[in-house]
Amino acid sequence: MAKRLEGKVAIVTGAAAGIGRTFCVGLAGEGARVVAADLRDVTETLAEIKALDGTAMGVQMDVANPEDVARMVKQVTDIYGRVDILVNNAGIYPTSPIEQISLEDWRRVTAINLDGPFLCSKAVVPIMKLQRHGRIINMTSTTFFMGVPNFTHYVASKGGVIGLARGLAGEVGEFGITVNCIAPGLTNTPGVSGSPDILQTWDMLVEAQAVKRRQEPLDLLGPLLFLASDESAFVTGQTLCVDGGWTRH
Repeated sequence: MAKRLEGKVAIVTGAAAGIGRTFCVGLAGEGARVVAADLRDVTETLAEIKALDGTAMGVQMDVANPEDVARMVKQVTDIYGRVDILVNNAGIYPTSPIEQISLEDWRRVTAINLDGPFLCSKAVVPIMKLQRHGRIINMTSTTFFMGVPNFTHYVASKGGVIGLARGLAGEVGEFGITVNCIAPGLTNTPGVSGSPDILQTWDMLVEAQAVKRRQEPLDLLGPLLFLASDESAFVTGQTLCVDGGWTRH
């Protein structure tokens, strides 16, 4: 039986752990050749893919650095000759009341969370236009819809990601390129489990959800694979909330 993404080339940023690693392994399992991109070491991600007999390469890069992004995309096209899927997953989520957010803090969050998706998308769109095919998936957040306090810089950056997707979707649709967002709820990742500020609110969030359990990275994989595949060819400019029903309120 043919795999959904057989022969496709997929770039995933923020691939070292958590949601990004889950996406890399899942994409490889569906036949994609995966590019695991991160500032951090992606050895464990590549090992999981190799264990599935998948194909992957790692690239160390900073999504907020235009030179790094250009180098990464050139490296991918030199090796594989194409880019079919871009998953803009890299992001940071510091907590702080606005009075304590410096301009430097603000710019650091927006550089990674918003400039990164912009730079990566800008770099791959010309390739996807030539192919007349492409899938760009941005990871946003349900905090944008719910207005979570002490995350103002994060919420603003994730709202920008939705705007980026909607604007770009209208620009590239005629070339067979779709651009969508996935908005997770609070997800059980190493970054979350290591943050006491976030953990103390988790039980409250679960109670507000329709599905009464903590969200896991695997809960996001099915939606990601759908948006990365030809099954979603007529879906673009959309944001899919995957949050156990938190945003139903």
